[in-house]
Amino acid sequence: MSTQKRPSDSFPSEDEILDFIRESSSPVGKREISRAFRLSGNDRIRLKATLKQMIEEGRIARTASRLLVIPEGLPPVAVLEITGTDSDGEVMARPLAWEESEPPPAIYVAMERRGRAALWPGERILARVRQTRDGAYAARIVRRIGAAPDRILGVLEETSGGLQLVPTDRRHKHVYVLNRGDLGGARAGELALAEVTHSSRRTREARIVETFGPSDKPSAVSLIAIQSHDIPTEFAPEALALAKRATAAGLDGRRDLRDIPLVTIDGANARDFDDAVWAEADRDPANPGGWHLLVAIADVAHYVRPGDALDRTAYTRGNSVYFPDRVVPMLPEQLSNGWCSLKPGEDRPCLAAHLWIDREGKLQRHEFVRGLMRSAARLTYEQVQRAEDGFADATTKPLLDPVLKPLYGAYLALKSARAERGTIELDLPDREVVLDDTGELVTIRSASRFESHRLIEEYMILANVAAAETLEKRRAPCLYRVHDTPPENKLEPLREFLSSLNIRLAKGQVLRPHHFNHILHKAAGTPYAEIINLVVLRSQSKAEYGPENHGHFGLALRRYCHFTSPIRRYADLIVHRSLIRSLNFGPDGIAAETESKLADIGEHISLTERRAETAERDAIDRYATLYLKDRVGAQFSGQIAGVTRFGLFITLDETGADGFVPIRTLGWERFVHDEVHHRLTGERSGLTFRLGDRVRVQLAEANTATGSLLFKLIEGGAVEKGRARAARSQKPRAKHPRSARKRKARARRKR
Repeated sequence: MSTQKRPSDSFPSEDEILDFIRESSSPVGKREISRAFRLSGNDRIRLKATLKQMIEEGRIARTASRLLVIPEGLPPVAVLEITGTDSDGEVMARPLAWEESEPPPAIYVAMERRGRAALWPGERILARVRQTRDGAYAARIVRRIGAAPDRILGVLEETSGGLQLVPTDRRHKHVYVLNRGDLGGARAGELALAEVTHSSRRTREARIVETFGPSDKPSAVSLIAIQSHDIPTEFAPEALALAKRATAAGLDGRRDLRDIPLVTIDGANARDFDDAVWAEADRDPANPGGWHLLVAIADVAHYVRPGDALDRTAYTRGNSVYFPDRVVPMLPEQLSNGWCSLKPGEDRPCLAAHLWIDREGKLQRHEFVRGLMRSAARLTYEQVQRAEDGFADATTKPLLDPVLKPLYGAYLALKSARAERGTIELDLPDREVVLDDTGELVTIRSASRFESHRLIEEYMILANVAAAETLEKRRAPCLYRVHDTPPENKLEPLREFLSSLNIRLAKGQVLRPHHFNHILHKAAGTPYAEIINLVVLRSQSKAEYGPENHGHFGLALRRYCHFTSPIRRYADLIVHRSLIRSLNFGPDGIAAETESKLADIGEHISLTERRAETAERDAIDRYATLYLKDRVGAQFSGQIAGVTRFGLFITLDETGADGFVPIRTLGWERFVHDEVHHRLTGERSGLTFRLGDRVRVQLAEANTATGSLLFKLIEGGAVEKGRARAARSQKPRAKHPRSARKRKARARRKR
């Protein structure tokens, strides 16, 4: 470190101060920093203020002897960034200054003070942080640093004073006043994007930037989700130009697969077909009862080259996002629904996996080829299942014996292998939004699931395993799909909850997927089956993308990657490129600069995947609110799907819609939240509401602006013996302030 005198205008930056503290062999103080940088006079005063600010932000910390060090882990006071809410509605944050190699711990932000404004994702707060017993962190706000977001999406409402904007984000509790000169022709009832022009404790003002039509139309639902989650919808002109110039691929350097009757099997509303399948009994006498499968995947890498405009936009989006009425694709329509879609009767380039399995469904060998295919038919899951059940139609009847029966024969072998290795078999219903031809909402129901769905899943899983094995064997770069073992801080609460239902989860041994399957099997057919499935799912780690192989716990696989959907997932495109380079399939393989950035790419597309999932889930919730808006006052049966200190989350049986029962509506008494056992207990009565309890509720409010439902509890809860006394003993009642003043006065008189 230089000791030459520094001019006053070259005051050390925070990073320089951090470097000096980090490089010092022992803790230093303000005096040592002043000497090192030759500071004097006003610069010393400035240094004192800078160090105080750095301590408040958690970048440095003081020891007991008032010396300065770089804190390890989370300091007691830190600057946090709000990331959103978890599945129970708790506000979550992450440390702003986190330089560790491991991901930051979960931080729950306490929002107990009434009247405190909602925290927005991206907003920064200064908070006091403490670690809880389960390894997570709890934070209490010292002060808010970041301002509210510059742009607000909301619904326009007419008031006596003119139009106001009601935000669509349910966490934003305030409305915005719109000046008459800033309306831009907008009308009441429309969905609008506004720019915040003024925000204070008393008033909030905004001006209209863009309108999107009536807010009560089903088409507005996906628009809200797209805008709220910043999902890119416009393609760069260069990307569109490249997609427009795309042409058919030739047979040059490709294996001709056009005589093989490959078929695509997708949902009835699907428009992009990126995988096709075929199977036959293995002709090798050394593999009796075995099968030869072929999984052909659209060769997106032929059209999207590393570093070009299409590649850049695909990386930015990370994945396609699917809504009931539209798709926000990763690639322009000319590719996603055109040259990269395996349409029947049309030649398409593909990357295909030949897979040989034995009679028990175990993969014996595999071979990848770059080919040219021609789909024999575009089939739906319903069609294929009906044909298997004996109700073939004009399309499936000629395919039944030569194509469909072998597909099911190989599937049964794969199904057997899946059961043997012990994949976690969660049974959670998916909600399906049904729209008519005009886009109007018809109903919301549980999505049908057939064996044909599982057939395609097993074929895709097998191809993904083969891709990961090939890349690993050739020491080629791979973006693995990693699903780590469940973290202990999630397992302990799961054990506690299951024990309250007299179900035991093994402790003190290495957990395998079959342990969870045993729990799910015991729960099957009980009133708590769906909730136990949900709690087991919440206890699992999040699946992510990364260049290091840690296996896939949920599928019970040692190695796994995504290979089968390059039209809609950037991760699959990376895997395709790596296979192309490692197998010498052409010049459009993975680039060296991409290989060096795989960790960053994996982190980015893991985040875009979560963004898409959240947007899709929010859209379904909004559709449910729209569907129920005319049934306010009606009663529904449901189940408690979440328990927080603020109230109960309820899932309705009829539609799967989720809503909230505020704790203030449960009764006159104080309710104690037991986080470990997922329950609320009345302090006086012992009335207890547990996760999974059956309830009957009345719809009190359906807010189509925010997409939220509020319920009033009609029936539910139970008084458990001894629970009232236990609840009262958990936290002593606060003494009345007037009584405290009397005691102090008596003490003064005695003195």
